[in-house]
Amino acid sequence: MADIFDLSGRVAIVTGASRGIGKSIAEAFAVFGAKVVLASRRQDALDEAAETIRSRGGDAVGIAAHNGDKEALLALVEQTVSHFGTVDILVNNAATNPHFGPTLEAADSYWEKTLGVNLMGNVWLSQAAVKVMRAKGGGKIINVASIVGLNPGRYQGIYSLTKAGVISLTKTLASELGADNIQVNAIAPGLVQTKFAKALWSNPDLLNPVLAQTPAGRIGQPRDISGIALYLASSASDFTTGAVFVVDGGVSAQSI
Repeated sequence: MADIFDLSGRVAIVTGASRGIGKSIAEAFAVFGAKVVLASRRQDALDEAAETIRSRGGDAVGIAAHNGDKEALLALVEQTVSHFGTVDILVNNAATNPHFGPTLEAADSYWEKTLGVNLMGNVWLSQAAVKVMRAKGGGKIINVASIVGLNPGRYQGIYSLTKAGVISLTKTLASELGADNIQVNAIAPGLVQTKFAKALWSNPDLLNPVLAQTPAGRIGQPRDISGIALYLASSASDFTTGAVFVVDGGVSAQSI
């Protein structure tokens, strides 16, 4: 039981890993022995994040890949296999949210970008990673959704829709890949203090109502998501698949 969370010898790809939740998850994986590939758009930010992990004794490399670019994602998996030999764990964390406002007023370009990055990117990367996982007899896919995928957020209609899609994709893949010993689960964070969500937590008019509905009395920090990700990446979760783990300080437990 002592090594139930040990990731030694396993290789993980984490998208959106240059900062925030993705970076925190990558750092946690490295602490528990995984070799980690950090992916996002900017190579310089990835190099910095990977160097932080290496300076602490971990094994990490940054590979730039836009989550809305299918060819870049296929290359990401190929380069991971070339560098580390395999893929055991995939964390689909990268996301975008370019439109904040009434859903039907959003331009087509916002729909296309959000659907492409938040949903199709996860599909493309999962397709490529699953081929590797099947060949070696198993693996783990962790999709980072959101509580707005369960109950749409105000003025976040497109983002909420894509996160609902991520949750549905999670359950579908869990059903289809169970026989391949590939577990697929989702994490649904509440509001977390990241640069991605700064427009929400930096505005008191938006933040205070959230705090009033949060039993924990605070918003999340990236490290608050790392523990459940570690569980889902490790052998501790070998009989857990198709689940959605809400990590929101109790917001979803409240009756309105």
